[in-house]
Amino acid sequence: MLALTSASALALAGCAEPPSTTTTSPDATAETSAATDPSAAASETAGTGGEASDFLACMVSDFGGFDDNSFNETAHAGMIKAQDELGIQTKQIESNAEAEYAQNVRSMVDAKCNAIITVGFALASATEAAAKQNPDVDFIIVDHDSFEGVDNAKGLIFNTAQPAFMAGYAAAAMSTSGTVGTFGGAKYPTVTIFMDGFAEGVAYYNEAKGKDVKVIGWDTAAQDGQFVGGNNPFGDIPGGKNTASTLIAQGADIIMPVAGPAGEGALQAAKESGGKVNAIWVDTDGYVSLPQYGPQIVTSVVKAMDVAVFEAIKAAMDGEFSSDPYVGTLENGGARLAPFHDFESKMPEGLQAELDQIKADIISGKITIKSPAQPA
Repeated sequence: MLALTSASALALAGCAEPPSTTTTSPDATAETSAATDPSAAASETAGTGGEASDFLACMVSDFGGFDDNSFNETAHAGMIKAQDELGIQTKQIESNAEAEYAQNVRSMVDAKCNAIITVGFALASATEAAAKQNPDVDFIIVDHDSFEGVDNAKGLIFNTAQPAFMAGYAAAAMSTSGTVGTFGGAKYPTVTIFMDGFAEGVAYYNEAKGKDVKVIGWDTAAQDGQFVGGNNPFGDIPGGKNTASTLIAQGADIIMPVAGPAGEGALQAAKESGGKVNAIWVDTDGYVSLPQYGPQIVTSVVKAMDVAVFEAIKAAMDGEFSSDPYVGTLENGGARLAPFHDFESKMPEGLQAELDQIKADIISGKITIKSPAQPA
């Protein structure tokens, strides 16, 4: 998800920080600044999970950074898994502003990285340009399709409408007010795909059960709804809280924010409700990544970005890299609904079996999701 920056932030943004190299030893894990000489930086210690390797995988975050409790953090975990299990070397650099994306990618090229992973569709232009200019480097981009005619760049995309459909059905079944809500950071396909699936799942519940649970915050027909907006829609936690509070004031008792770190504001609002409002998290299993809000998180719509990143790095290392896009789905486990954790005992009787059947019907094609944001 794109974290937009204000004009003032762009004006203040300085040069990108040099890449850092993550090194792992049996005794400690540390991050050290890369050496000024790219060749020296590339000789840092590899991970402990395999033989020392000259293969260097590098990652560039979007504005959210690697501790966003969301997709940057999950993608980064995939690279660290590759470091630990494959024995590769790794470097990483966090982007502080959109204006830094191109120069951060170039810095990884200069560091002689074998594979460069860029996190978020906002880095698409910078990634495509660098891939065309450096055909001997493998590029992997999270949340964006592969680029037409670019053989050394692979897109990792996820059909999150599928598990979001299941989440919408569950929310409708577990709502006591008869109203559920969702909102996004900004109106991008990687955001609205969650909202589409959620709303379609509620509609399916209503049809199956003869109910009239309302969805506020998103209109599938108009393809428009409630967004945090502003200059930093995915990083504005107070803005996320205000947006969630608006939906709560309209009667929503289960809310699904699709807003990256800003979505934490919705969790804050739910926590302050004293149990009257709960939430569904996205990208990661929020019960694990945000344990302080565990009692408020019903379930999560998960993208297995860590697995996809790991497999793409392994393919590049093994000389089996392909530009064919990876599409995460319910069928291959690349997109899934997380466990209900504390809410498992609160689920209506039979709901889990119904969700299992819905999953099977989505995989078989018996249930067709209509979201236009789905991967082709």
